[in-house]
Amino acid sequence: MDDEAQAEINPAEATLGAPANLDAILSIPVNVQVVLGSTSMAVAALMKLGRGAVISLDQKVGDPVNIVVNGRVVARGEMVVVDEESSRFGVSLVEIVAPSGGVRAD
Repeated sequence: MDDEAQAEINPAEATLGAPANLDAILSIPVNVQVVLGSTSMAVAALMKLGRGAVISLDQKVGDPVNIVVNGRVVARGEMVVVDEESSRFGVSLVEIVAPSGGVRAD
């Protein structure tokens, strides 16, 4: 294929076929998790946990939380109250993580 013909190909069409295939890809559900923190403990300590037990996490109050999509950190954000009446909260994105693990410049 010559350079002119190659320049006219839309990358999405070249990779996915017809643009209609993009709609199929965009409708695939993914698992999104907001990770507040983590910790390690021995099984014996885990077995002693009961109602009211407090597990200390590695994150501090005010630290950004990780937004994980299908097991990969894709962003970081701050916890926010979405609706006080229904006691719902959410995450306000503060940075997007580049595929290489760094922060993406937007």
